[in-house]
Amino acid sequence: MYAGKTRIEVEHGSLEAIYRPSRSDAHRVALVLHPHPVYGGTMHNPVVFHCAKALEDVGFETLRFNFRGVGESTGSWDEGRGELLDASCALDFLLEAQPQAREVVVAGFSFGAAIGLQLGGADPRIEKIVAIAAPLRLLPGDALDRCSTPRLFVHGSNDQMAPLEPLQQWIAEVEDESVALRVIDGASHFFESGREEMAAAIRNWLGES
Repeated sequence: MYAGKTRIEVEHGSLEAIYRPSRSDAHRVALVLHPHPVYGGTMHNPVVFHCAKALEDVGFETLRFNFRGVGESTGSWDEGRGELLDASCALDFLLEAQPQAREVVVAGFSFGAAIGLQLGGADPRIEKIVAIAAPLRLLPGDALDRCSTPRLFVHGSNDQMAPLEPLQQWIAEVEDESVALRVIDGASHFFESGREEMAAAIRNWLGES
């Protein structure tokens, strides 16, 4: 069992990560992904921290890490392709550390939400996805439609960087009961206000173990 700051070995070297498990036989685990590396996103982002805390509150062991080229992680920005591989390697690390995991969630904020939606739609080990302020423009054209994994979208009503309307339109069109949307009134992309409401939405959707 790992604790605190650790490293995840990957093809390009290693990823800096934070993993503080309370137990080694957890049934609920979550991978939490940070916003855009090019614009200062790290695993220490406040929204990422609040998301991880909300997951821990309902019984998940969480893993956060820095994508390649961020902080002490090796490598460099790879237009999202390599970052998706980083997330997959981090998930491997988490499930190796927690072999009894039965409920696996990937959660991401902004760019991290785009990566999480792609990973969650492709990896059958992932049972649920939490996408916070998901920028649909960063997703391949059919990524949302190809994903059948239950998804919670948490979005601010005043998000100027990832406008809410296209997401609302897509959800209205698909009419999929496995897709949930929680709009935080007055919140911007970075949730300077509304972080507690964001965390509550995550806790309520996932519920107690």
